[in-house]
Amino acid sequence: MNGVRPIIAVLAGGTSAEREVSLGSGQASAMALARTHPTRLFTVDAATIPAGIEPGRHVVFSTLHGTFGEDGGMQELLDAAGVHYAGCDAAASRLTMDKARTKEAVTRRGVRVAPGLHFFAEAKPAAGDIIAQLGADLVVKPNNEGSSVGLALTRTPAELAAKLAAITRGEWLVERRIAGQELSVGVLRGRAMGVVEIRPRSGVYDFTSKYTKGLTEYVVPAPLDTVQTAAVQAAAEAAFAACGCRDYARIDFILGAEGGPYLLEINTLPGMKETSLLPMSARCAGFDFTALVRELVAPAVERYQAAERAVHQ
Repeated sequence: MNGVRPIIAVLAGGTSAEREVSLGSGQASAMALARTHPTRLFTVDAATIPAGIEPGRHVVFSTLHGTFGEDGGMQELLDAAGVHYAGCDAAASRLTMDKARTKEAVTRRGVRVAPGLHFFAEAKPAAGDIIAQLGADLVVKPNNEGSSVGLALTRTPAELAAKLAAITRGEWLVERRIAGQELSVGVLRGRAMGVVEIRPRSGVYDFTSKYTKGLTEYVVPAPLDTVQTAAVQAAAEAAFAACGCRDYARIDFILGAEGGPYLLEINTLPGMKETSLLPMSARCAGFDFTALVRELVAPAVERYQAAERAVHQ
């Protein structure tokens, strides 16, 4: 049974605000995976496992972004159904989708984070109190969204008060804005790959800058010295381990002018088109897109094969 080859079930779409991004990731990943594995693309339209996925036949490669995709929801369903899947397990997915808990976890491993406050919409702090603690140059963002959905920058008490007034539900973070280079690094099986610098033309890497062609420049590899590169890669590996991540992730930082790097977030199911950040990072380590997706799914295939051997012994 050592050579059992599962069908790779690529999941795309989903129910979050990032559905369209996921559909692009899924299509690109399925085409690349089909070069080395039997592959089928499944479009997810509800918070359920798509019909036709079977534990004894399939290994799931999910490209679902945001809620239900990255927050442990789909992972819990797959675990309950006995389906092997690539990427972080349900517990790590829940943790990394919660930015406040992620900050707590990585801080215990010595990774720097921006000073900030975590609050619920029903109990918003006053703008003056926030500024007294953190200063006026701030980032306000949802605690449980990806792709910079809902992110806003505020620089005056009036701007912060207006942003707070518009918040009516959910959990939020407000953080001191750290000036510096925005960086991203892929981690594969616990090891950091190349560092990418992100240069949004607007100065803000928000949803529009991420997904509108020509609005952001990417420098690969980032123009850092060897000490800076090593520091970012070490921080990425520490954050990955601190949150119990598995297989792969993409981890984003600001390299502060006064030292850094400061963690921004951990993306357990990052964008997966050929032009996405994780593939850019992987190219620095010698992986083209086809080789990368093969490596991303490989640990899950190994887990599947080990389980099949155990059943048939």
